[in-house]
Amino acid sequence: MCRIAGIISNRLPANEISEKVSIMCNSLKHGGPDDEGVFLDEKVNLAFGHRRLSILDLSKKGHQPMADVQQKAWITFNGEIYNYLELKEQLIKTGAKFYSGTDTEVILAAYLYWGTSAFSKLRGMFAFALYDVDQSVTYLVRDTTGIKPLYYYVNNGELSFASEIKAFKAAGIATQSEESWPVRFLALGNIPEPYTTLKNVYSLTKGHFLAWHHQSETYNISAYNNKSSGIDYITDLNEAKKYIHDYLKKAIKRQLIADAPIGVFLSGGIDSSLVSLLANEQNQHLKTISIYFNEKSYDERAYQNVVLNQLMGEKFTHLVQQHDFETFLPQIISSMDMPTTDGINTWFISKYAHEDGLKAVLSGVGADELFGGYPSFNRIKYLHYLRKIPAPLLGAANYFKADRYRKISFLEHDHPLADYLLLRGLFVPDDIAQILDTDVKQVNEILFGENSIPDLGSYNKEHAAWFETNLYMQNQLLRDTDVLSMSHGLEVRVPFLDEDFQQVVQRISPQIRFNKNKPKKLLIDSFGNLLPEAVWNRPKMGFTFPLQEWMGKHTEISNANLYKGKLAQDSVKKFKEGHLHWSKIFALYQIQLND
Repeated sequence: MCRIAGIISNRLPANEISEKVSIMCNSLKHGGPDDEGVFLDEKVNLAFGHRRLSILDLSKKGHQPMADVQQKAWITFNGEIYNYLELKEQLIKTGAKFYSGTDTEVILAAYLYWGTSAFSKLRGMFAFALYDVDQSVTYLVRDTTGIKPLYYYVNNGELSFASEIKAFKAAGIATQSEESWPVRFLALGNIPEPYTTLKNVYSLTKGHFLAWHHQSETYNISAYNNKSSGIDYITDLNEAKKYIHDYLKKAIKRQLIADAPIGVFLSGGIDSSLVSLLANEQNQHLKTISIYFNEKSYDERAYQNVVLNQLMGEKFTHLVQQHDFETFLPQIISSMDMPTTDGINTWFISKYAHEDGLKAVLSGVGADELFGGYPSFNRIKYLHYLRKIPAPLLGAANYFKADRYRKISFLEHDHPLADYLLLRGLFVPDDIAQILDTDVKQVNEILFGENSIPDLGSYNKEHAAWFETNLYMQNQLLRDTDVLSMSHGLEVRVPFLDEDFQQVVQRISPQIRFNKNKPKKLLIDSFGNLLPEAVWNRPKMGFTFPLQEWMGKHTEISNANLYKGKLAQDSVKKFKEGHLHWSKIFALYQIQLND
């Protein structure tokens, strides 16, 4: 797990390219504190940069950027390939030579043997740049789930890339703000892919690779994850449970591979508890990291302890209080890379995991999306009826006072994003226009002027799963988890997003995969009595902090006089009266900071 950066340019002198890449790497040092490297090829004016967080093969043999034995290809790689040992064994039989114990070298050998078809053979989380010397082509490649970030910027025949957008700003490569980001942020609570806060800096699509052709200074982007169109559904309940049981255990076993200390995040919910218990079966020296609060309604110690009593490894628990939130908030916001209304919880638990000596942890992210764990899975059916109401009447909901009813006005737009915004959106277009002092037509054009969402058919649980996976998890959970954990030099692994596990779960018939009365029942039942009833038979809470209370007491966030515009000031007052969710105020606060 690391941070990467690079520049390809025939318009800059080689020494300047190398210097800029070093600046980019320095801005990413937090994500790779163990080592730094820059590779420069003056023939094609290419520089790759790397900041290393050593987890596999801690020796100097793991130094990056790395080349194969014959130096036919170079790579700078961020992530983990969990099936690298199986691939390595196959490649050795073909005559491949290795000088390290890293997964990085396996990627190089796999590419040199299979070409770009090697990318689909990789199982893990990854973002890398690979330079093929003979073909004079550089590839930017991102994992199929988009766990690891990779941003690129093309301008005047030059290509730059990095793990975080702050690297582009630090090196003066891309500094102009993308004007529409505040609109998207206020609507969604995040900045959705492929957009960023910088003009013409984009996120590479998951499961895709960008091929940069050095001689022509052109590029093309292609998918390497070609899924079959037809699905042979698993309809037998017992068969489905066996698949889930076997494939999740396999995913956890291979994601525990590490030469550095590894642990598990344990919140007390179903997902983290199940991961902890299954990981404990593989490694009884595993450390667990948990957070608790003085606020009783948010304190999950009782559930955490039920699981902790069954674990053998070292157990770390940390109290987080209002004072901690206020002390570290500026640092948290600085670590975000891009504005977001989530991630505070990840920042804190990653901080403590790092302080407890860990370099990698397993997390329960991804189970809710696969097994219907969010309220949206039940709420989405109402969209079927709301969509039958004439658009002008839906737009009139904008005049309601209650926030949850005003959101119905999103549906005056015949656009799938409007459906999602009704379920998870923050501010409606009229409010966004007032906050940003712009025209509502412009706001609507930014949000609904284009459509990259496929036809999802009827408003069923599969429809909700697509929304939660590709919009919420992709743009919020995964990005926040990566950037805020890596700000502490910590790698977070997500076994529920293992490619093989995801594929088999998506083959399970929706009729048995999603339970109407008990979310995630199939997941729970797949492991018999392993999961204590006290954990699964409880109200869903999520990994939540007492932010409604903490932000209400924060002198800046809750001071209406510090906000510009009547709507923003009125929103703060509503928040302090308990009529508005903290996420909306946190979004407004960040807009003020970036103004």
